[in-house]
Amino acid sequence: MSLTVLSDEQIRGLLESLSHEEAQGFIGTLRNALHEYSTGTQSIHDGVVHQPERTSVHSSTTGATTLFMPSFSALGHAVKVVTVSSPTADPSLPAIRPTGSVTLYSPLGPPIGFLHAQTLTAFRTALASSCLLTKRVNVRTLTVFGSGLQAYWHIRLALMLRGDTIRQVYIINRRFSENARGMFKKIYGIPQDIKQREGWEQAQFSLLTPGYGEYDRLQKEHLRAADVIYCCTPSTEALFDSSILTNHEGRRKGRLIVAVGSYTKQMRELPQELLLQATRPHAPGHLHYHKHATEGGVIVVDTLDGALKEAGEIMEAGLKPKQLIELGELVMIHRLAREEEESIASQSSTEASSISESFDKLDMASSGSAMSTVFGSESGGSKRSSSRSPTRKGSSGVGVPLPFHHRRSSSQGAADDHRHKQQQRQHSQEDHLARWLSTGNVIYKSVGLGLMDLTVGFEIVRLAEERGLGSRVEGFSSS
Repeated sequence: MSLTVLSDEQIRGLLESLSHEEAQGFIGTLRNALHEYSTGTQSIHDGVVHQPERTSVHSSTTGATTLFMPSFSALGHAVKVVTVSSPTADPSLPAIRPTGSVTLYSPLGPPIGFLHAQTLTAFRTALASSCLLTKRVNVRTLTVFGSGLQAYWHIRLALMLRGDTIRQVYIINRRFSENARGMFKKIYGIPQDIKQREGWEQAQFSLLTPGYGEYDRLQKEHLRAADVIYCCTPSTEALFDSSILTNHEGRRKGRLIVAVGSYTKQMRELPQELLLQATRPHAPGHLHYHKHATEGGVIVVDTLDGALKEAGEIMEAGLKPKQLIELGELVMIHRLAREEEESIASQSSTEASSISESFDKLDMASSGSAMSTVFGSESGGSKRSSSRSPTRKGSSGVGVPLPFHHRRSSSQGAADDHRHKQQQRQHSQEDHLARWLSTGNVIYKSVGLGLMDLTVGFEIVRLAEERGLGSRVEGFSSS
């Protein structure tokens, strides 16, 4: 069996050249894997999808932290080893750019791929965020904190997938660093024919740093104007004041807010009040006196177990499992017809009440499940294996009918009336869920998941083989 070896430069070149259809194909593959992880009927004993906890070691001599992330699925298994600068490292020590490798193995054990992890890690993280981006109705203005690879690939994938609507990209960074200079160089260096193909040749890019005299005013304007906010920094404190987005004016507009830069208990990018407001329940009959964007009542996370143990914002806010929902539980609800999305947006971009309030009125909520907060039911689905963390029991396994697939009842009399009421109830649930995902306030927190490396890594190897990229070591493993 041969082994495919891909350098970071080869991976970067391959991913930069993806067409819109190929990028959508990557999203579809990752979406399926995440959905299986979050809602599948598999157990560890079945050996379908298993994500052990990552481990780490720290060197006080170099200030480096090395992470070991194993993963396993029906495709095979993988181990990623990546080294980064520790957030608590002595500032006099040289900074370490994230670097490492991903080794892919076939289901029977032989290694089949050895990939540099730098671009792969940034790309797969941005790809997961893009599962939510593609559902948004309005994606005209991006506001991005950070200038590293995570920030670059979130911007790059947004341009690749929604470039025909993006007109402004605001980048906010601590200073005009080499990273910031390099990111602008890469963006402006993208060939004109690709910009035209993706539809963003007229998009404007700007950089804001605290050294500018009008920083506070402009940061507030950039955040308020944003349709999508990407936070991509290893910050140990909130990147902005919560009131910018939590007061009445800030809540009028729905946004997708993505935080991917912080990944330890000590780190945080989002202000606590923003998370508490997004998950705050409303009593039945409660009415807002101002128009606010739709709230889902939950925070979306890539992995429930990881978020509860590693996400500083989640832990600081004291959020419980029922206030979190895994991305894999939502990503398969992707058949939101464009015309229906546009209809929702044209009717109203804001709602006078939260989704959780509406479900309370419908008397559909169940306290045992996060999905019940945004969809109103936890019945009818399979539960995750009890061999996983017990905190997962209330978060997954709900049988969710896909939106906009309505069926008419053919029966008559009482049965027909009963089914009609069920349909109305289901349609109301679906409309609220679709409105939240497409135009409401959606907050997504990611701490990283080895399954992403495995899934995207196998896709990269496949595409590299099709294009004749990389080095192949024939007979690396005896058959």
